[in-house]
Amino acid sequence: MKHIQHQWRVTKYNPDNRDEHGHYTLVEDWTSPYEIGKIFDGNELTLDDYLRVETSYLDAAMAFMEESGIHSVRILGLEEHITEEDRASVLYENDFERFVLKGDSLIGLDDVRLVMKMVLRDFIWCQLYSDDRLFIHFGTDYYMYIGSHVDCPSAIEWAATHGLFVENKPSPYRISEEEIIWEIGWNALKDESKILVGEEGVTGIPLDECRRIFCLSAGHPVTGAFEIPFEEKDFFQRFLEHKMDFDLYEYRLRGGN
Repeated sequence: MKHIQHQWRVTKYNPDNRDEHGHYTLVEDWTSPYEIGKIFDGNELTLDDYLRVETSYLDAAMAFMEESGIHSVRILGLEEHITEEDRASVLYENDFERFVLKGDSLIGLDDVRLVMKMVLRDFIWCQLYSDDRLFIHFGTDYYMYIGSHVDCPSAIEWAATHGLFVENKPSPYRISEEEIIWEIGWNALKDESKILVGEEGVTGIPLDECRRIFCLSAGHPVTGAFEIPFEEKDFFQRFLEHKMDFDLYEYRLRGGN
């Protein structure tokens, strides 16, 4: 993503309501769909109110994609945490069941909208990216960050006329290749909690080889967590002082910052 020169924070939060430190504290506002039915600034957040804002986010993201010339994106860092309680929610749709989620998969425009909706409703988490041309990140408290290889004045104008605020702010979730830190961690083999009992930083690992081992696309930055198979023990052992023992531990390569 070295060539993404333009980055924006796109939200429902008016910058005029931020304090001198940039914190949104001057007006009480909702930050999650789970707050539907609660009172904010004297008004109840209704389901219709929420869906109206959500649609603006989705449409804005699609507008940035269109102006950037992007017709598909990859799913990065997928985390699924859908519970039976989630499935009983009024916000859970039948279409969520038909869609098979898979990290690093390439998805088209129709599925992009569906995935973003699931992220905004806190059913999953992931990032969307298109090599060095575009990314869409969703942060906590209903923040959306978009980066593009081109300026997007039409998308910015569209968002502004539909109740959103677009600010020139870099995404705190974007990591350049130079900033990525790789570590190998291990937990006891029979420990269901997966609590690490050891961790060691690693350098010099050929990323193309990691992409092959973990079946990642050529443009994947190798961020996230990947279980190391026993068959690749000799390869990863070259970068570790710790002597790997698959009879006692499970091992994962983690890339992040």
